[in-house]
Amino acid sequence: MRTVLHKSKQYWLVALKVLLLGLTFAYIYYKITSGETLKWNLFTSEIQSKSFAYILLFILLAAINWFFEIAKWQTTVSKIKFISFFEATKQSLMALTISLPTPNRIGDYGAKAFFYPSEKRKEILLLNFLSNSIQMIITCFFGGIGLCILALNYSLPVSSVKLSILISVLLIVAVATYFFRKKQLLIKGLSVINLFQYIKKLSYSLKLKLLLYSFIRYFVFSFLFFVILLFFDANISILKAVPLIFAMYLLVSILPSFFVFDVVVRGGVAVWLFSLAGVDELTVLCTVFTMWLLNFILPALIGGFYVARYKTTNL
Repeated sequence: MRTVLHKSKQYWLVALKVLLLGLTFAYIYYKITSGETLKWNLFTSEIQSKSFAYILLFILLAAINWFFEIAKWQTTVSKIKFISFFEATKQSLMALTISLPTPNRIGDYGAKAFFYPSEKRKEILLLNFLSNSIQMIITCFFGGIGLCILALNYSLPVSSVKLSILISVLLIVAVATYFFRKKQLLIKGLSVINLFQYIKKLSYSLKLKLLLYSFIRYFVFSFLFFVILLFFDANISILKAVPLIFAMYLLVSILPSFFVFDVVVRGGVAVWLFSLAGVDELTVLCTVFTMWLLNFILPALIGGFYVARYKTTNL
């Protein structure tokens, strides 16, 4: 009986891996061939006229970005157990592969929690939420600075009505959070006040490391975007580009996007913002597409290899 159950479990695992990999690779194929943001042949023609040394530089910067993302995950789970950098790499890349076709990559939470025993998964979700929240705080902080600089230097089409609606929504969320701070959230036993108490008890060294790694990732990611812009012949200085990049990351982070439209959303926001500085639309779209390939598709393909080799004995 135990042998039958074990075989049944293995069959279900194989079916799940095939489904996840199928969704991921179908998503990648669709985004590359659909031409919603940029036609593939147009993109390759732009690349062919460039030096291959720049491509190696971009891959190196993307690798640095992922190095600190993996280090951040290794630090995050150190509260529960120590894992090697190699194990953190496998978990991070597998989670990316699985979460890529999900809205706003929400599947990352479930994928990373799956690598740990059931009694630890709730805490893994909380730690992952903390890690992502710190990254989001940095994005909001520098993005807010970027938007303020843009408001001073460009005529942004922001009406007082829309601004009032935004402020009202934020106030409603803040008030609702306060009044429902003791109410149970989606996870049993979890409330806003319990969440803050849990985060407060975490060591300062852990929180400081997460903040540092998030800070480094943000600036590596932003610098990579800038050098790719220059690679595609954008006529823009770093002083003009930085607030645009910061504002772009903030807007694409807060805008909800489903997997079919995520690249479209990023491309649309980037084109609009950089048009303020007179940057050509094709240049911006090529940059967004290259960032997407380097930071999501390439790691997801590597993660797909680990997903295919994954066994339940790894738990």
